[in-house]
Amino acid sequence: MKCQYCSNPATVHLTDIVNKQKRELHLCQECAEKHQLIQQHQLNLPAILHAMIGQYVGAMSDELARLACPACGMRYMEFRAEGRLGCPHDYNVFRVGLGPLLERIHRASRHVGKVPRHRVDVGRQVELVELRQKLRRAIEAEAYEEAAQVRDLIRQKEATG
Repeated sequence: MKCQYCSNPATVHLTDIVNKQKRELHLCQECAEKHQLIQQHQLNLPAILHAMIGQYVGAMSDELARLACPACGMRYMEFRAEGRLGCPHDYNVFRVGLGPLLERIHRASRHVGKVPRHRVDVGRQVELVELRQKLRRAIEAEAYEEAAQVRDLIRQKEATG
């Protein structure tokens, strides 16, 4: 679909309903910015998460900044930057910082939704975490052949489920 103002491909699609009449606009990025229909700045999810987490950790931030998961090696500051946890153990390790955040996002601290039908093999998960740590150490040591072997072993174990 082409922009309604120029011949560039339309990447912004807006729909307005006024008095039960539907009005659609199909614009390219430049025309949408020129007509002030969108802001030039895009949403930055890590920055939003950082802001949300930051307002809850406050005085605990120094203590949390030193925390690292013993299973996967992820540091709390990495979680703040990325917005993703490294392994299931991170929930317990970072509980102090995650509790208020989860309460704010979900308005609850207890899961009430569906659960998987089959249980996860914890021993297998621990083995995968250890292999990922070994892979990380091999990459840091620039032992790329060993890293490739460990990577292949991780893929094989993940594929066999």
